[in-house]
Parts: sequence; C-alpha cells; structure tokens
Amino acid sequence: MKILIVTSHLNFGGISSYSVFLAKKLKEKGHNVFIASSGGDMVKELKEDKIGHLKVALNTKSELHPKIILSSFRIVLFLKANKIDIMHAQSRVSQVTCYLASLFTKIPYITTCHGFFKPKITRKLFKFWGIKVIAISEAVRAHLVNDLKVPKDKIVMIHNGVDIGNFKRNYNNEEKESIRKEFSLTKAIVVGIIARLSSVKGHIYLLEAAKLILNKRKDIQFLIIGDGPEESKLKKLTKTLEIEENVVFHKSILDTAQALAVMDIFVMPSISEGLGLAILEAMASSLPVVASNVGGIYSLISEGKNGYLLTPKNPAAIEDAILKIINNSQLAKDMGNLGQKICEKDFSLNVFADQVEKVYTQALKS
Repeated sequence: MKILIVTSHLNFGGISSYSVFLAKKLKEKGHNVFIASSGGDMVKELKEDKIGHLKVALNTKSELHPKIILSSFRIVLFLKANKIDIMHAQSRVSQVTCYLASLFTKIPYITTCHGFFKPKITRKLFKFWGIKVIAISEAVRAHLVNDLKVPKDKIVMIHNGVDIGNFKRNYNNEEKESIRKEFSLTKAIVVGIIARLSSVKGHIYLLEAAKLILNKRKDIQFLIIGDGPEESKLKKLTKTLEIEENVVFHKSILDTAQALAVMDIFVMPSISEGLGLAILEAMASSLPVVASNVGGIYSLISEGKNGYLLTPKNPAAIEDAILKIINNSQLAKDMGNLGQKICEKDFSLNVFADQVEKVYTQALKS
C-alpha cells in the first residue's frame, strides 16, 4: 500500500509524533509511506528512516487560507506521480487539503481527530472528514458524535501507541548522572512535564503547586520541557513566585526517553486533552502520573493505582497528589510498575499500527 500522511507541521508535539511513529511502523510492515507537511524538527528523523517528505505550505490555522489551495495542487501532482493509494489527514487544515486533493484524483482519505474542535459553522457545513475518522479516545469519539454530528458508523476509536522498548531501557547511574547534567538537574527529586508551552497544557497550575510544595520541601526540582507561546509568561511567573532556583526550563527534545529516565513523577495539568501521548510515554517509563481528569486521560489513569486524576486548574490538588507520591516510595514504585504494564497491554505501537492499517484497508474497499 502507498500511503501519504498529511499534517500541518512536524515540530515537536503529539500530532507530529503520532505521524512520524505511524509512518515508521507502517514502513516496517512493508508499506511505502510518505509525509506531507510544512516541515519542522522531526523531518530529520524521517530522513534517518528513509521516509519521503513533501514540503507544502500548511503552516496556517485558517482552513480558508490560499496556502491550502496551493498545497492541495502540489499534493495532487505528488499523488499521481507516486501512485498513492490513500491519504491520512492529521489536522483540520490537512483535512481540507486532502478533501481538495481527493476531488481531483478520486484517491480516498481518512482523518485522525486528536482533540476537541470548537463547533464552528464551517466545520458543520464543510465536514471533510473523509471515508473514516479515527478518534484517539472515547471522549474524542463522543465529541465527534455529539458536537460535530459525525455519523457513528464513520468513526473508529484507536488509542495512540508508544514504542514500549524505547522507554523500558534501564539507564545506569553514570548515564543518569550525565542526563541530569544535560538538563541542569541536581540530585533532588524531579517532577517533570513534557508538553508544548501553551495555556491549554496548564503549566501555570503546576508552577503554583510547585510554590506550595516548596514551602514544605526544598529537595524537589521541577523540569519543564517544551517550547511555545507561553514561555516568557511562565518564566516570569517562576520569578514572581520566587521558585526559579527549583524550576528548570528546557527546549523541546526528540529523545523523551532520556528525560523521563531522570524524572520521579510526571505531571500533566491540562485544561483540555484528547488522550495524552506524553502521559503514555511516562507510563512506559514506569513513572507515576498526576494529571487532570479531562478528555481521554481517564482511560490511561486508574485513580490511586498508577496515578492520580484531578480536577483541572487546581494547584492545591496537584500539590497534595505529588506529596502523597513523594512521601511514599513504595506507592511510587507500584504506580510506575502498573502504568508500564497497562502500556504494554493496551497501548503498544504495534497494535496501534495494525489497527490503523485495518482502517486503510476498509477505506479502500469502500
């Protein structure tokens, strides 16, 4: 099968990781896979795995931008030249682009819905979902049906998957010490988050919780990995809260496994989340997780067993959950072990790729 995955960009983030990991697994399964995007940090990884990349101008949030029309024509030429069988859109912009390309070529496409869309009139009038829609969680499936009126029989629920082996590696003390130096960490307890620095990820509530925690314990560092529009605001907040000595900011990274290897607790205080690929990676790394009970996160965290689910925007609840884990080493170990087992059983990258492959086959048949 010849497959073209279309996404807005390949900068670090959940949708980019989804696209790249899927492309790699599909190639391993014998398919010829390409990705079309406006480029980004992860293009280098595609080159290393010899996965073709078509650069198109999809770096816009407007589904009516002229770039989409120009990009769709480029994709039409690519589809014909490479005899592509199916397209897979990863965002609203790429969804519209695939729709236009499909009009000219009759090549079918499917869409993955990674989160929650505002029910704008354009999304209701111009649906452009393709033959099938993959929802990454039950919460996203319900959103598609109830808010965007997507027919139930068009939707397939497929959880994200992670490469468990990449996160199960045991780093020795020397390796961990080297990683700690790279991230400017001491030997303190490390509470971490890996996420784009945007308001929807709730970093502000983690920092406010950090202030509460540090009033009680000083032997904790907070590692915040990511880039985004909230960076200067968050750094200013750490100074206002007078906690900058215990908070480390680091740019986005490709090898998240190394960063997770030196964390003791992973926190995701999101206001909205489709599922949470970063949470899955933390679970695969045997880390207890503290996360907001929003979107599809509830399908990953079993309350009090492999982590804690909290009401969003609640620094006091974050503080309480983190201190419970820090003050009970056996609880932390048990939570981490269970999280990894859940990941291995239900969220492996192989199972994920197999399920997506089946959707392609169904779409081509229909």
